[in-house]
Amino acid sequence: MIETLYGNISVDNYQRAKKIKLLICDVDGVFSDGRIYLGNQGEELKAFHTKDGFGMQTIMKIGINIAIITGRKSNIVANRMHALGVTLIYQDEKDKLSVYQTLLIQLKLNADEVAYIGDDVVDLPVIQACGLGIAVQDAHPLVIRNADLITQTPGGFGAVREVCDLFLQCNNVLQITTGKSE
Repeated sequence: MIETLYGNISVDNYQRAKKIKLLICDVDGVFSDGRIYLGNQGEELKAFHTKDGFGMQTIMKIGINIAIITGRKSNIVANRMHALGVTLIYQDEKDKLSVYQTLLIQLKLNADEVAYIGDDVVDLPVIQACGLGIAVQDAHPLVIRNADLITQTPGGFGAVREVCDLFLQCNNVLQITTGKSE
């Protein structure tokens, strides 16, 4: 087992995480808590955690690209991702596996260089196809059963940051210390 800020993970998953060059994320239930707020005028609101945004910007600085594949379409998502510097944004996608396969070709990547984080059964095909399939802590039970790694943090509360911190640790950018004097 390897120690991370969020608990121990297997050596195998740590080695897989070291190879990652692309993190693909679902949105609802991953960046948000899965709830959609609708106003009286039909406006839609989503809450994003700033920790996730900071983590994303940090891994992009060390060369890990980020893509978004979501089944819904929302200007809120586009605006938030553009503000963070994410350019690979695929919305209203019902076949996430097809988009994943296109990304592999477009970015000239192997499956073992890609991680995917999701929360529901629509994410299963990509979770099973990529090198490191990740489920948020409060994901659907089938997703948890099929994921390589399960975050300690629920979706919408910094789960993406947890994954980013793992990648930073694997790339020797984030040092894990106990903070205790010896």
